[in-house]
Amino acid sequence: MQSRRHFICSCLGAMAGCSLFPSLASAKLIDILPPADPADGKTFRVICFHDVRDNLRAEFTANNVIDPFAVDTGTLTSIFSWLDTNHYNPVTFGAIVASRNGGKPLPPRAVLLTFDDGFKSHHDKVLPLLKQFKYPSVMGIVTSWIDTPSNTGIRLSDTVVVPRDTFMSWDDVRNVAASGLVELACHTHDLHHGAIANPQGNELPAATSHLYLKDQQRYETDAEFESRVRGDLGNCMRQVKQQTGVPIRAMVWPYGAQNLTVRNVSSRLGMPTQFTLESGPNTPDIPLDRLRRILATYDIDVGDFERSVREPAQNRGQINPVERAVVVSLDDVYDPSPDMQERKLGVLIERMYRMKPSSVYLQAYSDPSRSGLARALYFPNRHLPMRSDLFCRAAWQLNTRANVEVYAWMPVLAFAVPENLNGRVEFVTAAAGSTLPPGASGVRRLSPFDPAARTYVRELYEDLGKYAAFNGVLFGEDAMLSDFEDDGRHARQTYASWNLPGGVEQIRANPEAMKRWGVQKTRYLMEFTKELRQIVLDSQNSDEVLTVRTIFPDAVLDPSNDARYAQSYPAFVSAYDFVGLLAMPSRQGITSVDGWLDKLGRVVQAAPDGPRRTVFLLEATDSRTGDSVPGTRLVDQMRHLRELGMVSYGYYPDNFEHDLPSAVALRDVMSTRQRLDPASINALLKSAPGGGKQQ
Repeated sequence: MQSRRHFICSCLGAMAGCSLFPSLASAKLIDILPPADPADGKTFRVICFHDVRDNLRAEFTANNVIDPFAVDTGTLTSIFSWLDTNHYNPVTFGAIVASRNGGKPLPPRAVLLTFDDGFKSHHDKVLPLLKQFKYPSVMGIVTSWIDTPSNTGIRLSDTVVVPRDTFMSWDDVRNVAASGLVELACHTHDLHHGAIANPQGNELPAATSHLYLKDQQRYETDAEFESRVRGDLGNCMRQVKQQTGVPIRAMVWPYGAQNLTVRNVSSRLGMPTQFTLESGPNTPDIPLDRLRRILATYDIDVGDFERSVREPAQNRGQINPVERAVVVSLDDVYDPSPDMQERKLGVLIERMYRMKPSSVYLQAYSDPSRSGLARALYFPNRHLPMRSDLFCRAAWQLNTRANVEVYAWMPVLAFAVPENLNGRVEFVTAAAGSTLPPGASGVRRLSPFDPAARTYVRELYEDLGKYAAFNGVLFGEDAMLSDFEDDGRHARQTYASWNLPGGVEQIRANPEAMKRWGVQKTRYLMEFTKELRQIVLDSQNSDEVLTVRTIFPDAVLDPSNDARYAQSYPAFVSAYDFVGLLAMPSRQGITSVDGWLDKLGRVVQAAPDGPRRTVFLLEATDSRTGDSVPGTRLVDQMRHLRELGMVSYGYYPDNFEHDLPSAVALRDVMSTRQRLDPASINALLKSAPGGGKQQ
């Protein structure tokens, strides 16, 4: 998916000064890339290459097959020359470790070259180039592939088998190790493949997934998972040492997939420096066990490469990303018949593929009545019934087949409790005279102030992260406390620690205390959601789990309403990747929708970073009547938002079985993968710092 800045870059050459884009007319046409990395002696970039081949594109044409991660020998030579000409400094692995441990600072524009998988070309083509340019590098090798007999093919997947001489021999490995230019790294012994990770047979990275043991109809235990990874990495390290005499000091994770458990395994084995495939610079705050790398692909050229070495870390390398989201309930996919469930999932995937939104916010819990209370879940967990082991498969299929980011939509507090916890956890208690603020459902919620309730929620999120791979978390609208809540025992104890009166009635009687109370509750819920995000992140294959925090529109329109919801729009914009604004007029009793959206848009536009981080979640079903909102009306609302400079939006719910709202009607306004109209481009520019004016 193109970034906003990348799109604008492609427009500038041909359309600078065009009357369609008046805000570009006065722009300077120089260096519109992000700023270069600081020359602080510690920041560096890492570049990841795979196979290197002569006449790559001609080979693709002849074989009618594209290897997206191979690069042409000429391209690699050009990149090496560009690094030299532009005063980039390839450094050794040891220099990076030393700089992080109080040693000699790195030179400006430091880069580390890495080559994955142990291809034969690394010996035959890369090593001569390294010698010519005197560039050091790291080569990650898969020892099971090197162990393969010469007359046996190497299976890369169920459908791909390559000749043995695709990869180096042990003699080749010894040669590159003896060159003085190559640091050998572990790329696992035999974990560079997918492995069955759910009952439906989806393959996820073997190094980070709890395997589904089909013959036993269960998942690996935590101990089995950790033992399997530890044994494999240890085997790789021993073989390299035995064959070359060189100790392994670094781990290169297959597919860049890693999590807290496997990072700890690697560090305990003596490989504390570890490489991922996350985007962005390795600034001093990036730990050595999560180093970021630029992934070179077959179509990279010097221009692409220059952009890559200036790529930011936020939002997977995108600058000012545009979010177009579809909210989907797995209750609509679930069916007691596995065949029917698969058919429904297929319809959903096909619809998302054709509509091309950026994200799907996928409900990971079961709530057929749409009350907001999670009574069952769609992933294995230790507490609540699992209605179906469906979330993992649906998230993986949507991500890999429909090419959308998937966010797990989860409650924060609105969970039912199992029998063994009845009476042992506290629920939110409202003080006398309580009324609900507009839009709030009043769903029963666990008290965030009760340590036992917090532990229960933490464990549910831990299980979510452990048994599925996804891109982010949408925190549901239940993460709120009214201005009469919470008046329970644990809440009162917490208020006392904040130097507030113990009970809600006393707090409400004191305007100054009331204001402090609202701010503290808002912050308390925010800290809990950050904690839940970290729990999920620790189990995911990535170093990035994005977050969306929903907010009620009245809390946006009137800051004095913050205390009525324990929600603050400015605080949310600063704390989360996106804010999901519940712009659902029927729930608020709104009849003049455009005027209401105008008011919301003005508040969002005035907030620092507001347009970039706010996703307007529009209603596709009228909450009063249950009728579907006409697709044409949704399209009009989305276009109206774009005219206001709001480029991120979505809708809820999606009725994919009945094509409601119409995918054909929505595609032009929902897709992020086709050309934007001039009004949208100008809206994007106006939402940027400086409003598109010459700086």
